[in-house]
Amino acid sequence: MTQVQARPGKWYFGWNIVAAATFITLLTVGMRLGIGPFFIPMAEDLGFSRTLLATIIAVGMVFYGIGMPVAGMLIARFGTRVVLLLGTVIVMGSVLWAIVAREPWSFMLSFGVLLSIGLAFTSPVALTPVISRWFTRQRGMALFYLSTGSMAGIAIMTPLMTWAIETYSWQMTLLGFAIVFALLTIPSALFIINDAAPENTDLLPSQITAENKQRAAAASAMTFSHAVRTVVFWKICLGLFACGFSMNLLGTHGMPMLMDHGFDSATSALGISIIGIVAIFGTLLLGRVADKLERRSILAVIYFVRGLGFFALVMVGTHVELFAASFVGGLVWAGSIAMSSAILADTYGVRLVGVLYGLAYLGHQFGATFSSWLGGWGFETFGTHWVAFGMSGGLLIVVALVSMTLPKNAVRG
Repeated sequence: MTQVQARPGKWYFGWNIVAAATFITLLTVGMRLGIGPFFIPMAEDLGFSRTLLATIIAVGMVFYGIGMPVAGMLIARFGTRVVLLLGTVIVMGSVLWAIVAREPWSFMLSFGVLLSIGLAFTSPVALTPVISRWFTRQRGMALFYLSTGSMAGIAIMTPLMTWAIETYSWQMTLLGFAIVFALLTIPSALFIINDAAPENTDLLPSQITAENKQRAAAASAMTFSHAVRTVVFWKICLGLFACGFSMNLLGTHGMPMLMDHGFDSATSALGISIIGIVAIFGTLLLGRVADKLERRSILAVIYFVRGLGFFALVMVGTHVELFAASFVGGLVWAGSIAMSSAILADTYGVRLVGVLYGLAYLGHQFGATFSSWLGGWGFETFGTHWVAFGMSGGLLIVVALVSMTLPKNAVRG
């Protein structure tokens, strides 16, 4: 491949990859984390109890997490393009099976297991390695922009799928999603996504020599077995566990908590949605400083402010307090995943980032599964949401302090 160097005024092809990856993420995360509109229509049509369908969805979330390190290993062996195409085939096949499935075991295998694996193969975890290969100087910004796809997926896909289900049916909506997903992902994988990044990525000429020395040292010193035994990797895993715990706790129990505290359903929904909407702009803002400040400091601030936000949400008593807490929380809602993946790439090199990020993200899903259970059990047992929301706030503040002990990164202009 012809070597490309970043020069002022010259468009860098890596941004095309970021754009394609962001739209794929919008669809992937929008479907996997936007199951809410499907829940009641599916349960009523299939004759499933809510407990049964919730169990199927929970199993799917586990396989979504398991599929991510598998995707990372496959990418390291076969490349991003192959894994994206394989994931798309799995998504299409699982959707075709799910819309005709009537038995619980069949629906669990199709909608729960296979769809989750297919979406894991096309998730941000699968797209992080190729972006990390193409970006060094602006890696933080590029990964933050990828995170906007996750927030946009939640903000856009949920109302869109709600409308489609009410207008047509959940089966037609799921089929329409699969068709749109394939029409976007297949051309992107074939014509845009490319693992063969230029040798010097987006570095400026003055940065090339020093960076090449750093890469050579990292490549010669680090293996996968060595990386997973380092303290830095497990600090990132702890942070992502807290991230998954907090995100899923808010997504599953945020509205019930606010309604139990006296807010009506519309106000509660608006309070939660403000977080997702503001997160899009917050991600773009943080992306502008991601390569100009220390990543560990940014990550620590994100966790710390989010932790305070959970204490604030469980304490708010007026509309103004709720909307203010939601606005501040939204500013830091999505940044932890982008910063964590950037730190992994900085520390262990782009060769290992896919499998390491996938493995670390499994902790994110375990945190999500635990908080889903704890939020319900804690309220039913103690009659208060302070158990789960207080634990989430405290855990986030602890990982903020832990994040400050991560390695420094080279700050780039």
